[in-house]
Amino acid sequence: QVQLVESGGGLVQAGGSLRLSCAASGSIRSTYAMRWYRQRPGNRRELVASLTTVAAPYYDDSVKGRFTISGDTAKNTVYLQMNNLGPEDTAVYYCNQEVKTSLLPLHNYWGQGTQVTVSS
Repeated sequence: QVQLVESGGGLVQAGGSLRLSCAASGSIRSTYAMRWYRQRPGNRRELVASLTTVAAPYYDDSVKGRFTISGDTAKNTVYLQMNNLGPEDTAVYYCNQEVKTSLLPLHNYWGQGTQVTVSS
């Protein structure tokens, strides 16, 4: 089984930065995609940024130019560098990795979520 552990969330003032990390453990053979989602209060979970093996990095319009997604497949870790944060970025951020393991074909796995709170 694959487990994703997120870290890096917290409280930051508007204009500040945070870097989220998500490390996957388990018998991972290959990674197809690494993604970050967020769920803002009262809203549905939304895709913020993604990395795949077949396309350029994707960013939601609301974070373009401020957030950067990067991945280290050797470490099975994905990062989200968040700059110039605003109160609208307050949310629970979830990591998602789509991987193949020694037992299962391509499958989506989710982290537990990490809270990001931006004060004005």
